[in-house]
Amino acid sequence: MTWGLHDSVQIEKSGRPAVTVVTEAFQAAAEARARVLGLPEHPRVIIEHPLASRMPSEVEKVAAAAAERIVAGLSRPLAPSARADAVTAAAPARARRRQITSDFAAGNRALEDQGWTDGLPVIPPTETLVAEMLSGTTAAPGEVLGRMEPLQGTVTVEKVAANAVMAGCRPEYFPVVLASVRAVLQPDFHVGSTACTTGGAAPIVIVNGPIAARLGISGGTACFGGNIKANATIGRALRLCMRNLGGAKPDGMEKSTQAWPGKIACCFAENEARSPWEPLSVERGHAAAQSTVTVVAVRGIYPLTEGVQTTGVGVLETLVASMRYVGSPIYHQMHNEIPVIVALCPEHAEEIARAGFDRRAVRAYIHEHARVPARELRGRGYYAPEAWQGLVDESDPDARVPIVTDPERIILVVAGGDGRHSAWMPAWSVCRGATEVIVP
Repeated sequence: MTWGLHDSVQIEKSGRPAVTVVTEAFQAAAEARARVLGLPEHPRVIIEHPLASRMPSEVEKVAAAAAERIVAGLSRPLAPSARADAVTAAAPARARRRQITSDFAAGNRALEDQGWTDGLPVIPPTETLVAEMLSGTTAAPGEVLGRMEPLQGTVTVEKVAANAVMAGCRPEYFPVVLASVRAVLQPDFHVGSTACTTGGAAPIVIVNGPIAARLGISGGTACFGGNIKANATIGRALRLCMRNLGGAKPDGMEKSTQAWPGKIACCFAENEARSPWEPLSVERGHAAAQSTVTVVAVRGIYPLTEGVQTTGVGVLETLVASMRYVGSPIYHQMHNEIPVIVALCPEHAEEIARAGFDRRAVRAYIHEHARVPARELRGRGYYAPEAWQGLVDESDPDARVPIVTDPERIILVVAGGDGRHSAWMPAWSVCRGATEVIVP
């Protein structure tokens, strides 16, 4: 129950509820979270914001100043809590109906006033359109998929359908949307922390299998953000679900310092037709005939260009050089076994494959060479040498810190068109990613 990782923490005491210590920016979020859990009297200690960017000596001063309030919170007797009834009293399975009599523009304004849009116009989710969206799946409208953190909204197929309508999806896209939602509800995705962190993480949806070609989900030119309907609306539907069912809104639980456009939508297919290797889904144990989504929350897309080197090793050298990035927190947060996505354009992938590298060998090369000397990371970013325990000798300033704990943490895909541009994407510090099979 810790949201905004670096700016909130819980302190446990046997026999009593925890005290939540949050910075000023997370105060409203903490209050909302406590109400959802049926703990309105849950002790909270508010400290100065931000905490994560302070020097250790400054953090010690903040902690010392808060100590007395923390002790008081732990010692205070609490009124009887409604916690036992909190889960059962959560939002109903069936989506509520509201009557809005107006034209398209006024309808959008009404939805905006409710806080249900992402800043762009939406398709009002009328019962007729939601029923049409539901025709794209055999799942029952009332099926409960889980609860969307941080505010534990009840996620049903019908509610997902309403958000898919608003995003502009076609009914045939809906199974992909459902699989994406199921993926972020997996524990390894950590949707609550992803939604609240100041780090600005947003989900990337990677589609594999026959469904991509059938629906026109692009893995070619401009696949990350090229105004392609399937890509844009599927990614947007997932984000609207996180926003509307989980409370990930800028005026609520969303606390990104800056964020990036993936907070609106980011969905693409692996370019399997141009890949020299088996698809990501097959590598992960699925049959080639199965379609899957892999969803990872990342901090952004870091592009690289290599138009001079034409050997596979030369391309890999440029790739790993671009990943030796001191400002990326991923080097300090590998203890959670978080992944990094490497998206090679077809030309780079073909050159690397011609040099004799299969998927496993590419991952091994990246793991071995995408490393930064400990002396360059010391005292910078979110310096946390405990993340390297067992991997790096902290006493050796020349020891090289890998970008991930092991090669298996590298998600390798082929994506994009021609032009010799590739990219890598570091995951958020607790998101391991999740894969789901797409079912009708």
